[in-house]
Amino acid sequence: MRKIILSVSTAILIIGCVYFLSYPQIQAAQKPAKMAEETEKGPLEGVCIVVDAGHGGYDGGARAGQSKTWEKEINLQMAMQFRNALEAAGARVILTREEDKAFADKKRPDLDARLNMAREADADMLLSVHMNQYHNARESGPQVFYRKAQQDSRLLAGCIQQAMIDDLQPQKARAALAGDYYMLSLDIPSVLVECGFISNPEEEKMLLDAGYQKRLAEAVCRGVCEFMVLCGVEQ
Repeated sequence: MRKIILSVSTAILIIGCVYFLSYPQIQAAQKPAKMAEETEKGPLEGVCIVVDAGHGGYDGGARAGQSKTWEKEINLQMAMQFRNALEAAGARVILTREEDKAFADKKRPDLDARLNMAREADADMLLSVHMNQYHNARESGPQVFYRKAQQDSRLLAGCIQQAMIDDLQPQKARAALAGDYYMLSLDIPSVLVECGFISNPEEEKMLLDAGYQKRLAEAVCRGVCEFMVLCGVEQ
């Protein structure tokens, strides 16, 4: 019986020694995988993006035809969805506003305050979020605008526009267009995203739906990522 006990004890001792000696190798095998997880970066890592929820405070913007929701409210909801999608891709996102507010009692100083936020943050990109409206309730579809003379903005607008068409399959596939918008006056890639027409009853319902807002934001994020890839190729 004593011999059996000694044999068992010896076996346990041997197994313990083997594990002790092999422990550094086990740790070394596990460490690279852990380090890879820790150092994995998103496609927008290091990119600072300012997301502007258009209007706010006294400036309600357009008003939805059915729900009578002010554009400023939907813009803010959508801007927060933009932030979620872009941050998930690694970007540092700054919202110009996170509540219903204006930065001045007149339009131009209000826009200047928003642009100054982008300047102070040394932002790499600006996305201004809006909703469209038209007297013809049949008009629909998201559309992106850029400053005519800014080629990087034109490329960014095209990438976002195509991503929204591909991912959302809108009834009307619009093209990105040049527009004379003061919010697009910075010398960084800047676009104005008209997310859809709140004057169209069907599109209004979608734009008020959190699930659709999330899908639209993810499409915009994909367009931004594709723009960064194209910029990397060209550089």
